[in-house]
This record gives sequence, C-alpha cells and structure tokens, in this order.
Amino acid sequence: MDKDAPLIAEIVHKSLPFTVHDVKWVPGTTRFVVLGCPPRGTGVLHVYDLDGVELQLVAQTTQPHALRCGSFGTSAPAGGSQIAVGNLAGQLQMLDVERLDAGPLFTSGSPVGPVIATCGKDGGVRVWDPRAPEAPAAAFLPAGAPKQANGTAAASAAPTASDCWCVALGNCYNLERCVLAGYESGDLKMFDLAAARVRWETNVGKGVCGVQFDRRDIAMNKFVASCLDSQLCLYDARTEHPTRGFAGRVDAARGAGQDATLWGVHHLPQNRDVFMVRGGDGSLALHKYQYPDQRAVKEPDGEVVGVVGSSQLVCNSVISSQPVSAFDWHSGKAGVFVAAAYDQTVRVGMASRVNAL
Repeated sequence: MDKDAPLIAEIVHKSLPFTVHDVKWVPGTTRFVVLGCPPRGTGVLHVYDLDGVELQLVAQTTQPHALRCGSFGTSAPAGGSQIAVGNLAGQLQMLDVERLDAGPLFTSGSPVGPVIATCGKDGGVRVWDPRAPEAPAAAFLPAGAPKQANGTAAASAAPTASDCWCVALGNCYNLERCVLAGYESGDLKMFDLAAARVRWETNVGKGVCGVQFDRRDIAMNKFVASCLDSQLCLYDARTEHPTRGFAGRVDAARGAGQDATLWGVHHLPQNRDVFMVRGGDGSLALHKYQYPDQRAVKEPDGEVVGVVGSSQLVCNSVISSQPVSAFDWHSGKAGVFVAAAYDQTVRVGMASRVNAL
C-alpha cells in the first residue's frame, strides 16, 4: 500500500435517537445541521458544534413533519445561517439556525439571487424564489399533469409518472440556470430555466439516486449521476451536440460499493475533479476525474462532439453497516466531511491528502 495515498478516516461519531436523512455544514463555521425524524414521524433539526474531538449539541427544534433534506445554497458563501428544508409532507421551509425559535421564515434577495430546486414523488421538478414562496417560480411536471394554482400537480394526474429522486442546480452564472433531475425510471433530464424547457434528456437504465454538477456557479463543465446497482454515470457538459447531446459514459463502481446502490455524489469544494460517492453498503468512495486528451472533436459533417473522461477510484472505506444516507464536505477545510448513515449515527471524518490529487 502506498503510504502517501489518501485515506478516509473518522474523527468523531455520535449516536442519535432518530433516523438521519441529511447533514449540512453551516457555512464558514465548525457547526453542522442534522435533519431527520424520530419513530413518531415528526421532524427533528439538531445543530452540533465540532469542539476538538467532541460534538456539542448547541441548538435544536422539532417540526410537525419528518425532515428529508436541506440546503444552505441560498445563504452567503461564508457565515450564512439560513437553511432551506424539505419535509415528507411536500413542504419547503426556510429556517435560521441562529434563531430556530423564530420559526420558518423567508427573506428578500437580490434581483438575481439564489433559488431552490425541489423534486417529489409526483415526478415534478419545481424551482422556488424565497422572495415569493406562495408558488414556484418554475414547474416542470410530468406529461398529462395539469398545473394547479400553486404550481403543483393534481393528486389524480399522471398516475404512471415516475418518482423524481434528485435534483441539482448548475450553470448558475449571469442569468443562466439549469436544473438536472434524476428519476426512478432511469431518466436523466436537464431543464433550462431561462427558456422554460427540457434542454437535454437520456435514460441511463437504472434509477438515478443522486446527481451533481462539479460546480454550480460557473458555466457548466461536467456532471456525475449515481444510480441503483452500483452504476456511476459521467458526462462532459462543455460541449453539447445538436442531436447527441452531452457525451457520457456508464461505469460500474469499484472497491467498496461495487455491489450496492450508489446513493449520492459530492464534489470537493476545493477541487471540482475530486468527488465522493456514498454507497448503500455503508461505504464512502473517493474518486478523481481523469480528463481525456481532447475535450471535443470535430466530425466529418462539421459538428463538434464532446469527449467524456473517466473516473479513478482513489480510496474507499466502509463507515457503517447501513446505507450512508447523507454527506457534506466542509467548504473551508479541504477533506473534512460530515456523514450520516441509517444506523442513527453521525460521523465527522477526513479524506487526507486531497490537496495533492
């Protein structure tokens, strides 16, 4: 074994009395938020502070419905404390982790401010502006699903619509924005928010559990999707062919996670070519994207087609006997992460030597 190779190591862990669905670092701090639900089905939000090798509970609140996911994407890059949370009742709320006793809130933003993308079991993808939470700013619903006044699909509409399992915002620069959406059916779609249309779509053959651009606030470069049956899909987003779309490849996971569902993919904030994949077998697998010799080639008809790269497994580690339900990189400390699994345990760890990749 190469003694200088990166390793995944645990720093501290804490057992919790509820199921954890998501974890997120509070930007620019040593605190993180844990979202989940106890056996009675209500929602729980805990805020922990990493104090040396101890985790201190510094704030908590409960909600009527189980909390499924959260994002600090609408907060400032450093020091923002407003988290958007989604619950299992299909509701979107914004909470301030510094003032949890104030209850849900929505605040104003700049004219080209952040937006929030959500998806659901009705197959719909919706984009919300925190300044106008009464209805989505954009809604992409399954064919045949009539839109109600609040932008939702009627309960009886499109009974065969596939669940939408994951969404990711990207290409968010100037006035440009795109949303990637992954579906239970294996569909992977890119929606253009400016044009309000489907820009690109494909089917990867397996249900798409997670998808992410390597960076969301730049012109899109590449994105990765993680799927059922250990399937990992890589796409080059620099070049879009008029008929073939984006160049992509489908790989099978290697090492830990090779026989499991890949629940999500998370790019390292300090290096967009490094990403972590969390597995249904309790594993974390660190990958490095390898660019091709040429990013694009011109075909005989004059059209330019993209060329996708490949992924290299750097290291992996099994951190739990249960699926890894949540993961988040620290935006300021390269390699530091918080993760949670369905063993009701939250872990803070580190992927070493990521700066050398």
